[in-house]
Amino acid sequence: MNLKEIRKDKKLTQKETSEYLNIPLRTYKRYESNNYKDSIKYNWMKEKLKQYKKDDLNIDESIRNIFIFGAGYVGLSLATLLSTKHHVTLVDINQNKIDLINNKICPFKDKDISYYLSHKKLDLICQNTYKNIKNADFIIISTPTDFDSENNYFDTSSVELVIEESLKLNNKAQIIIKSTIPIGFCNHMNEKYNTDRICFSPEFLKEGSALKDNLYPSRIILGTNKYHKNQEFAFILKDLSLGSLASDGEIILNKKPEILFMSNKEAEAVKLFSNAYLAMRVAFFNELDSYAIKENLVSKNIIDGVSYDPRIGNFYNNPSFGYGGYCLPKDTKQLKSTFSNISNNNIVNSIVTSNQTRKDFIVKDIINITNKIRNKNNKEVVIGIYKLSMKKDSDNMRSSSTVDIKNILINKGIKVIVYDENYKDCIKDFNEFINESDLIIANRIDKKIKPFINKVYSRDKYYRD
Repeated sequence: MNLKEIRKDKKLTQKETSEYLNIPLRTYKRYESNNYKDSIKYNWMKEKLKQYKKDDLNIDESIRNIFIFGAGYVGLSLATLLSTKHHVTLVDINQNKIDLINNKICPFKDKDISYYLSHKKLDLICQNTYKNIKNADFIIISTPTDFDSENNYFDTSSVELVIEESLKLNNKAQIIIKSTIPIGFCNHMNEKYNTDRICFSPEFLKEGSALKDNLYPSRIILGTNKYHKNQEFAFILKDLSLGSLASDGEIILNKKPEILFMSNKEAEAVKLFSNAYLAMRVAFFNELDSYAIKENLVSKNIIDGVSYDPRIGNFYNNPSFGYGGYCLPKDTKQLKSTFSNISNNNIVNSIVTSNQTRKDFIVKDIINITNKIRNKNNKEVVIGIYKLSMKKDSDNMRSSSTVDIKNILINKGIKVIVYDENYKDCIKDFNEFINESDLIIANRIDKKIKPFINKVYSRDKYYRD
């Protein structure tokens, strides 16, 4: 049977069919009329339509029992969102974090999560056991998957442990992985446990605005399999969203995000390639900035001239000391490892190496300035580091380029002091920090440091405005 015959057999109109498949009506009509029999998408439509049942177009609005493992940025932001309508149990091994959440305190910097925890009515509990998981309708895994440099692979041990225990204790729930994993991981787990209940749904969150990015997702992606509940979960997320995000990060109100169903392997690839592209964009504008430093040019002028081309876009283009954080460094390394047996990986390799090249270049530039100050004042130069976090409005310094630059400078015998309200072993008196520093290094400029801009070194393109 072709697509049209299957649709008629199911007694559906073209509009109903397009809604069920979650594609534009004009797209469905084109595929039905042209009959792209050899097309992957055409065959996917046929197989999906064969699974249609009469109540599939009606979203079940009943309350779901949802277990989420991992109370980090991904897990807690999802738990906060989902618990506005569903019963959510959040599981973590850190008792301090559990106590904070149960006392309605966000354990990291995210103003939206903090507000929801303290002001909204949430059906959310946090615990450190699998208690009552047998009642779960959905199990979401968002535990850490750090990149293991020795094995050149993500450490997926925490994810595998949750999968194993969940399958033992619950025989019905869809297991949805939100942790970043290697391409092919879900297929391997489904084969290992002889199940089709495990699927992947990539997240696209920014640290510091994780809940906002869940409330206004740019898109919702789920890996599909024969188990229907993973598709139901996509509609649960869509139902709770308040809109979607434009390419420049602006919120589009009242426009629900697109749901994209694809294979698990394709969904896993989307996550890694998305972050690799973002890292590539950071690396590109950093290299542009390095050229501007060397040629004594104003990089902001060049960036603006380049970015006003609508094909490029005037966003996500502010030079930094290098990309950092939890996702971009490890995801690009994993993708590079995935490409290891493929010859066409020049860009991915360059993304990884360019980040270290940028930090080395920044250090050399700082040392040149330091030498000039030393020669002028004939005394030891003290370099002050203003904030260690990997980005603005974050309290996370994982893979922070500023931390790497600090360590390199110290190893070169340069005296370094640090001011940061969020970390131990730092100067807490801001005035003392300013007075002791001959040169201040700041990845990003804020109101507090701006009055002292004449002694600040930064590549933030707005720091002279």
